[in-house]
Amino acid sequence: ANIDEMITDLKKQMADDVKHKDFCNGAIRENEKAQTLKARDIDEHNANLDSLANHITQLKRSIAKLTGEVEEMQVQLKRAGEDREIENQDFQHTVEDQRATKELLNKAKGVLEGVYKKKDEGYPALVQQEPPAGFKEYKKSGGAGGVVQLIQNIIDEAKGMENDALKAEADAQAAYEDFVKNSNDSTAANNKAITAKTEEKADTESSKVAAEGDHAAATSEQEQNANMAADLHSSCDFLLKNFDLRQAARSEELEALAQAKAILSGANLS
Repeated sequence: ANIDEMITDLKKQMADDVKHKDFCNGAIRENEKAQTLKARDIDEHNANLDSLANHITQLKRSIAKLTGEVEEMQVQLKRAGEDREIENQDFQHTVEDQRATKELLNKAKGVLEGVYKKKDEGYPALVQQEPPAGFKEYKKSGGAGGVVQLIQNIIDEAKGMENDALKAEADAQAAYEDFVKNSNDSTAANNKAITAKTEEKADTESSKVAAEGDHAAATSEQEQNANMAADLHSSCDFLLKNFDLRQAARSEELEALAQAKAILSGANLS
């Protein structure tokens, strides 16, 4: 009876070892597979995090560049406005000067024309009598026409300068208005781009936070896989290394017990 009990126990141990060996082999294979897949996941998370971080850096640089351009355009607009104001003041002074010059010269011309354009007109009190001895007959200056023409030339020149100033002012104002429009359009486009990139940056940062969470979870799972691998090797390595020897030893023991039982069963103990 004791031998039968020992045989049953040894067979159970052998069966348990087989069962445990199958479990160990399967569990270790699954664990190694899980670690390989999880390592791949972690690599993908790392690559994704690097990509997101690089994208965020690029967005920050783009936003900073666009913001700098907007600030520079505001400075240029302010300077252009100040320059336009100075140019306009110069223009007004030029026009005022030329108009004042024309007005003054026209008055002088009018006075001269009032005197010299009267042909064959003299002063009656002087014409009706002979001039006294020592006096010559009164005649208008022969060079008067040249003086009047000179004044007219100066008036024409002043008018030309005024017209040139008016055209230059119109051109400068048109150029300034175009510059303001283009600057405002560029500023609006940059501000729109800044808004879009800021939103994209916020979305990317949210994605990065989520990716960091996924990476942390994957890392934690891999640590669990490593701990499980350690437990499996602690539980299985001895059995797997010594399985054949243990099974062979138990087989020998079973054979010995069977022989002993046969001997005892055939003996005449009376």
